Formats: sequence, structure tokens, C-alpha cells
Amino acid sequence: MQLPELIETTVTGLGYELVDFERAERGLLRVYIDFTAEDAEEKGPITVEDCATVSHQLSHVLTVENVNYERLEISSPGLDRPLRKLGDFARFAGCEVIVKLRIALPGTANRRSYQGLLQAPEGDQLGLEFEGKDGPALLNFTLADVDKARLVPQVDFRSRKA
Repeated sequence: MQLPELIETTVTGLGYELVDFERAERGLLRVYIDFTAEDAEEKGPITVEDCATVSHQLSHVLTVENVNYERLEISSPGLDRPLRKLGDFARFAGCEVIVKLRIALPGTANRRSYQGLLQAPEGDQLGLEFEGKDGPALLNFTLADVDKARLVPQVDFRSRKA
């Protein structure tokens, strides 16, 4: 079994979603996890205990499968969570995102970076409502057009006190 499938099988078997993983310098294997769309509202953000659970199980699996790594790091995807799969775009429809396209689409004046509200996917077509020169505009694109896409962090600094 290849490393991506090995990590994804282990993470999903524990009830989490694999957002991404990367091999970094000096043998670091970094894995980003989140709750599935169904569990996210109920359980809230990923905690240290969630990371410890995945780390414990994944380290055993990687040892058994003889995967070469020096350190294992498990993390939440953060407030600026990357969107990689079509399911991510469906899950976060209505949220503010930044999308960077691989190449400029026809009729976009060589523009590749957009920030706006993500529309619900229709088949394999994705949409982003953004503020253009002449007011609100809609960008239609596919997952293959996307170089990077991330949520725009929404942070409320107001006090909880009334």
C-alpha cells in the first residue's frame, strides 16, 4: 500500500478526515486532520487529544509498514484550511475563500487570484462570487483549474462578556 492510501485509511478508520499530508526536511511527516463534514458541527475544532489519538495509531501503522520517517506531526488544518477535493468545495459553500488558478481563464484579463464567496458546486463546475471592477461578478471554474484554494479566516475578537 502506498503512503497516501496508508495514511488516509488509518485516519478515516479513526473517524477523521485526511485534509493533507507532507514530507518535510529532516524526515518530518506532517499530517493534517479534520472532522468529517457530518461531525464538524457537533464536535467543534480538532483538539490536542484528537491529534494524539491519530499520532499514536499512525505511528504504529507506519512502524509495521516499515515507512521511513524521523518525526510524525499531526495537526488541524488551521483557520485558513486548504480546499483540495470537490467535497471540500461543497462543504464550505457560502464561505469566503481565496482561489488561485493554475492559469488565467479566458476573459479574465490574465487574473489568476480571486477572493469571494464560494458557490455550491454543480456537477464538476465550481463558482466564486467576487467583487469585480464593475460590481459583483461570478467566476466559473473546475477543480482542475485550481492551483490553491483556502478559507479566509473568520476571527471574532469581541469579548464574550455582555
